[in-house]
Amino acid sequence: MANRKFLTLAFACATMCAVIPAAMTPVQAATAGPAVKTGFKVPRLSDGHPDLQGGWTNSTLTPINRPREYGDRLIMTPAEMAKIEGDNDRLIALGNEPTPVNATVAEVSAKADCSGGRVTNCNYNAAFTAPGDSIMRVNGQGRTSLLTTPNGQFPAPKGGAARGGRGQAAEEGEGEGPPAAGRAGRGGGAAATTPPRGAGVPAITRGPAYDNPETRGLAERCIMSFGRSATPPMFDQLYNSNYQFVQGKDTLAIWVEMVHDVRVVRIGGKHRTDGIRPYMGDSIGHWEGDTLVVETTNIPQSGAYQGSWEHLTMIERFTRVAPNRLHYQFIVNDPTMWDQPWGGEYEFAKGSPPFEYACHEGNYALEDVLAGARAADAADAGRTITTLAPVIR
Repeated sequence: MANRKFLTLAFACATMCAVIPAAMTPVQAATAGPAVKTGFKVPRLSDGHPDLQGGWTNSTLTPINRPREYGDRLIMTPAEMAKIEGDNDRLIALGNEPTPVNATVAEVSAKADCSGGRVTNCNYNAAFTAPGDSIMRVNGQGRTSLLTTPNGQFPAPKGGAARGGRGQAAEEGEGEGPPAAGRAGRGGGAAATTPPRGAGVPAITRGPAYDNPETRGLAERCIMSFGRSATPPMFDQLYNSNYQFVQGKDTLAIWVEMVHDVRVVRIGGKHRTDGIRPYMGDSIGHWEGDTLVVETTNIPQSGAYQGSWEHLTMIERFTRVAPNRLHYQFIVNDPTMWDQPWGGEYEFAKGSPPFEYACHEGNYALEDVLAGARAADAADAGRTITTLAPVIR
C-alpha cells in the first residue's frame, strides 16, 4: 500500500511540475503554452493562417474553481479521473431511467440526484442536460480546475473588497464557487443551496429589479446567454455548450448555442474609442505564429467578471493542437482590482454545430415574475388585483 501511495504521489508531482512549476506566477501559468500533437499538421486557410473553423464544445466535468481536496494540485491522477467519470456515467443512467407512473414526488426526489439544479423536485433530469461527461484534458492531462491560479481559486481583490457585479452570470446563478468535481461542477454553486419551495421559504425582497422588463436580467430577457458562454472568458453551461467558429481573413465569428449570441472578433482592427460598450465587449485579434490572440476591452457593467468591468481587459489565445482539439487560454487583467493578471485554460473538443435555441418559446418567466411582484405590491397596500395574467398555468 505504501509503495502504491508513493507511486501515485510521484505521478502527480511529475505531471504537475512538468506543466506548472511552483515558481510560476498566475499569468505565467495561464500562458504556459499549448502542446501540438506530434505529427499534427495544422490546417490552413488560403491566407496561410490556421483554420479554426467548425463546431466545437467546451462541456466538461471539471469545475472552474478547484475543489478544496486537491489543494494546489492542478493535475488529476488516472484513478481520480476514472472515479469521477464513472460516477457521472451512473448518474446519467439513473436520470435516464423511466419514472414509475404512480411514483410520488417524495419517492422521485429521494431516488434521483437531480442533475444540474440538484434541489428537491428536480428542475431537470439527465435527459435534458448536457454538462459534459469527462474531465477536461489539457495537453493530455486531466485538470482539477479550469483556473490555473496556484490554488485554483479566484484571487482576492485589492483591499479584500467583496466581489460583486458579475453581470449576467450572477443573474443566472452560474455557480463560480468551488463545488466538487462532477455533474454539479458548473451550476451547483447556486442551485445546490436553493431551498425547496413551500412553508418556511422567505418571500423575495422586491426592489428596482422587479419594476419593469428592462430591469430584469439579460438572460431572462433572452438578450445574452445564461452564465458566461459568450462574453470572455467563455465557459460551458448545464446544456447548450456548442459553438460554431466561422473565420475569414479579418474576422472570426463565434456563434454561441446558448441564446444564439454571435461574438465577432475583428482581426487586425483597432479598439473603438466612441465610449460604446457592446454586450460582449470589443474584441480585436492578431496572429502570433499559429495562435490567434484576442484582446477584449470596453466590457459593459452587465458583462462584469468577478466585480471588474470598467478597467477590465481579457486576453484569449486560440491554438489548434490536434485534429479534434483547440487549446484555449484566457488572461484576466484589471490593475485597479488585482495586483497581477490571472487566468486559466482548457481545450475545446470537436463537436456538433449549435442546435436551435428558441429562447422564451413558451417561457412565461418574465411575465409571471413581474405579475407576481405587482400582486405582492397590491397585497402590501391592502388591495386585490384580478386583471394580472395568471401566475400559475
